[in-house]
Amino acid sequence: MRADSRPVFVFVPGGSSNARAWGPLQNELALMGYRSHAVDLPGHGDLAAVPAAYYRQPQDLAALAAAPSPMRGVTLADHVRHVVATLRRLAGDGPVVLVGNSLGGLTISAVANAAPELLDRVVHLSAFCLSDPAMLTEAWDVADENLLDAAVERIAVPGVADPGVVRLNWRAAHADPAVFAALKAAIMADSTDHQFRVLLDSLDPDENHSVLEPGALVRADGWGRVPHTFVRLSEDFSITPAVQDYMIRKADELTPENPFTVRTLAASHVGYFSRPRLFAELLADLG
Repeated sequence: MRADSRPVFVFVPGGSSNARAWGPLQNELALMGYRSHAVDLPGHGDLAAVPAAYYRQPQDLAALAAAPSPMRGVTLADHVRHVVATLRRLAGDGPVVLVGNSLGGLTISAVANAAPELLDRVVHLSAFCLSDPAMLTEAWDVADENLLDAAVERIAVPGVADPGVVRLNWRAAHADPAVFAALKAAIMADSTDHQFRVLLDSLDPDENHSVLEPGALVRADGWGRVPHTFVRLSEDFSITPAVQDYMIRKADELTPENPFTVRTLAASHVGYFSRPRLFAELLADLG
């Protein structure tokens, strides 16, 4: 028998992010009486060997490009093992709700495929949900007018040797008001400049895009067995509402007997950092 009827929320971060990004939301949930745990995926967060050149001032971009990545050799399977181990430690403590944002949607999808019996709900918080192999190899039939792609091109570090690793120099935005404004508009336009500076300083430079692989596709016999919610963010300029709706529709075609429960918030891509109470109230209501 489970010890508590209230859910335990387990949070999986998006690209270049880590457990720190969930802190404001976790605090709000704690005030409402909910337990939660934020995961640092392998190669991310406080224990990751982030290149020292990323923090040195003035920055040496050649040294930053040459530094090895903590993401070297990390796979989607590593993500799954790490999160499933966390879920097993929580088993018996109450219903478990697994929440992922952005690129973290690939990990929560793969986790739900691997261990659906450990989950009571999966929440894609404007997070990737790939349900058709063609979504990995072909252009999507949807207009994608996101602001993120162009913004991150301005901080991309060229010449990184590790396969599959993208290195972004988030700290460069502090010195360039135009870059700062472009990134803020794409990621967290509903925040103050101070809040966005705090978020920037929490981000990791490296992300492993090799997780975009067939193992990230949701399966009807795994993820499809778990109740799942998609939280649409109508002011998201990183994964736009049109792209979110496309992913919802495609997933519902895979599991028509268990479609997404869809909730909409008028918030930005990382609005849970700048407006945590709004998101805490939604998650509590789902619980």
